[in-house]
Amino acid sequence: MLSFSIKGKGPAWIFLHGFLESSTMWDYLSLDKLPIQQIRIDLPGHGSSTSLLDSPSIHLMANEVEQIVRHLELTRFSIIGHSMGAYVGLELSRLKGFERLILLNSNCWSDSEQKKQDRLRVANFVYQAKSHFIREAIHNLFSNPQEHKQEIESLIKEANSMSPEAISFAALAMRERNDFTNFVNLNPENFTFIHGKLDCLVSVEELQQKVPNGKIHFLNCGHMAHIEAGEEVFEILKTKI
Repeated sequence: MLSFSIKGKGPAWIFLHGFLESSTMWDYLSLDKLPIQQIRIDLPGHGSSTSLLDSPSIHLMANEVEQIVRHLELTRFSIIGHSMGAYVGLELSRLKGFERLILLNSNCWSDSEQKKQDRLRVANFVYQAKSHFIREAIHNLFSNPQEHKQEIESLIKEANSMSPEAISFAALAMRERNDFTNFVNLNPENFTFIHGKLDCLVSVEELQQKVPNGKIHFLNCGHMAHIEAGEEVFEILKTKI
């Protein structure tokens, strides 16, 4: 079973981190002020969940999270997922008991062919130059890296504890994920997007085009909204929980 921790009391919320992160990412937000039960999970190959699955797949990652849902006997639950974590959350939205998903710096569609090629290059490159890839990748997630030097160094240190196999596994898993665009557009009340206007991975225009009637909160930040605009993210969460 994946590594997880539980904090607080109230409605169950599952917190799923992004690529190269772990459940520690949520420490940047004042979540203990919210009247909820926080279930923070380390996805395969990240944090304390070091073991990998038989094949790289977001769907299989979601199956591992589902084991925790069943273990805790959750009859109703909501999810907050950052980037890759929201991809896993989308798979879990099919489960009985699912109520809502907050997609933090993420999207609901599958990769383009160009993006799939980029993922494949990452999966191969990390075996040759893991540290170089991690440093460049994390720097590029911030709209203004100079303002967050300490946080960036902390993220880099944590990501460097991951094996090349784990990084490659996650990159390939994201490459093969399912497309939930139609499902999200048919059920807009169950999905909320919090997105950075300066996010280099998904543009404002693409998100608005793919989810024309979606509930989207745009913030003046890059891909790491929980760090770059933590107070604003927390205020949005207060209205959703």
